[in-house]
Amino acid sequence: MSGNNYYYGDNVNMHGGSGNTGIVKHGPTGEPDPALRLALAELLQGVRELREQLPQPSVQLIDESLPVLAADAAPPQERHRALMAVAAIAAAVGAVGQPVAEAANRVLQMLSGQ
Repeated sequence: MSGNNYYYGDNVNMHGGSGNTGIVKHGPTGEPDPALRLALAELLQGVRELREQLPQPSVQLIDESLPVLAADAAPPQERHRALMAVAAIAAAVGAVGQPVAEAANRVLQMLSGQ
């Protein structure tokens, strides 16, 4: 069939000759969005500060979430789960956690828009 081409990942076409170079990239470029990187850095800073004011069970969940949030190449499902956990903990502690909850929600919105 012609006319219906769908690509995810690299697509390489060679048309005769020698010295052909070039790859058409489809999908993530590997470079994180600078705005997303900044939002994650702000979130991580807020989480680290909030962590000191949390009860131990919440600290443990935060500690499990931090490496996923800090990783550049975290799987989307794991990052989403970590963001939801952080947002829930931050919301549960009230006003002191509000900035972190808002930061986590901003990152979630940015990720859902990609």
